Amino acid sequence: MTSADAPLVEARGLTRSYGAVRALRGVDLTLAAGEVLLVLGPNGAGKSTLLRSLAGLLRPQAGTVRVAGRELNRDDPDARRAIGLFSHQSLLYDELTLLENLMLAARLYDIADPRRVAEAALEAQGLLDRKESRPRQLSRGMLQRAAIARALLHDPRLLLLDEPFTGLDALAADRLRQLLALHHSPDRAMVLVTHQAGEAWDIATRVGVLVGGRWAYQAERPAELAPFHLRYQELLHA
Repeated sequence: MTSADAPLVEARGLTRSYGAVRALRGVDLTLAAGEVLLVLGPNGAGKSTLLRSLAGLLRPQAGTVRVAGRELNRDDPDARRAIGLFSHQSLLYDELTLLENLMLAARLYDIADPRRVAEAALEAQGLLDRKESRPRQLSRGMLQRAAIARALLHDPRLLLLDEPFTGLDALAADRLRQLLALHHSPDRAMVLVTHQAGEAWDIATRVGVLVGGRWAYQAERPAELAPFHLRYQELLHA
């Protein structure tokens, strides 16, 4: 396999426990550029643990993760430059304005002209007029958009999203779906964790179901959501 053919994301044997709770039990994952993986599962299935492991924020007790051909290592920040993360935490500092937050992130990624890039990212999210606001002054939808702006600031090849639709009204959710569809391209990949398959069904290329820290299902996204939903309920109650 040439470097051009190599997976964008390759995880092997990911294992992680919290005390007696085994969150991941030898999980494998291969994701090519151009793919969008929708990860479903009940609470406690290991979805967020998987995402944090793929982001390099959580070191698995066993197994490896490679992104864009490099093995993730918390001591090697350059290995995580290909990754953008949207998590339950906004990763924004409350004492800084939105503009200051994004300029700081731009500097951390060694991006030239941090102010210009930060303002462009805010404008893309319709937040340029709130650039002097602090995160605590924003509505839930605005905060989500600011966090997405930060995650996309450095144009990551791998975008990881943990429950990005939580707390959004219908209009904000539609806007987020449009944004993710625009970000989807042949040289990028996404992993999107959610409880509701319908939230991102149209942009997904693959679907995986985690149950008890293991894959109960992994396949190309079926054409129709309704039959899959029945299958999903069977997997949860197997």
